[in-house]
Amino acid sequence: MERYVAFDIGDKRIGVAVSDPFNTYALPSHTYFRKGFAEDVKAIAMIAKEKGATVIVCGLPVNFDGTEAVQTEKTARFIEALKQATSIPVVCEDERFTTKMAHETLISEGMSREKRKSYVDALAAANILDGYLNKLKKEQKMSEELENEESWEDEEIVEMYDEEGKIIKLKLLDVIDYKKEKYAFLLAAEPSESIDEDEVVIFRISEDGQCLEPIEDENLLEEVFEFYQQEIEEDDTEEI
Repeated sequence: MERYVAFDIGDKRIGVAVSDPFNTYALPSHTYFRKGFAEDVKAIAMIAKEKGATVIVCGLPVNFDGTEAVQTEKTARFIEALKQATSIPVVCEDERFTTKMAHETLISEGMSREKRKSYVDALAAANILDGYLNKLKKEQKMSEELENEESWEDEEIVEMYDEEGKIIKLKLLDVIDYKKEKYAFLLAAEPSESIDEDEVVIFRISEDGQCLEPIEDENLLEEVFEFYQQEIEEDDTEEI
């Protein structure tokens, strides 16, 4: 399964963001403070490896009209060095407005100027990654429309172990936000002794977006499921 890690490369700091387990959205991770070109390249390559990246997405700054700027050449040089330092594929994504958007988001949340300095780059990296993920979704949708067919192979499949240590395959049904946390809803992708064919399994997505955590609180589990049902009912009502 793919895992995307994005970097917003600045002269003094580099923002880091990662994709959630299903690559539906981006999560700000942290900010790396630069020390020296060679050391920075090595550190960024290591961060990507530690986070399990299968693809590295680097923001490439350009002018408003799409032409190259002074910062474009600096960033492109760093990206080329990064490609030499890692075996992970590296792609570029237009980062116009991403830092500006990050600043506006943090200001709207009332964050102080000092705090914004340590968080804005990670949020900008998340904006870069969101743009890249949205582009992938559009490309996938266009491809599916051209093929005009559906198959299990085209859907996100997660492999997990049941209580007996047997592998079970689940497919992503939906991801929702509830009380500032994210929850994944999954269905069995193939017949299994552990899970009925139409049974919905719910997991909490960890804060870093890299793990699916079981929910042991039965009351919380019911709350999340009821909330999800209400969301579906509201969507159905709006479509009528």
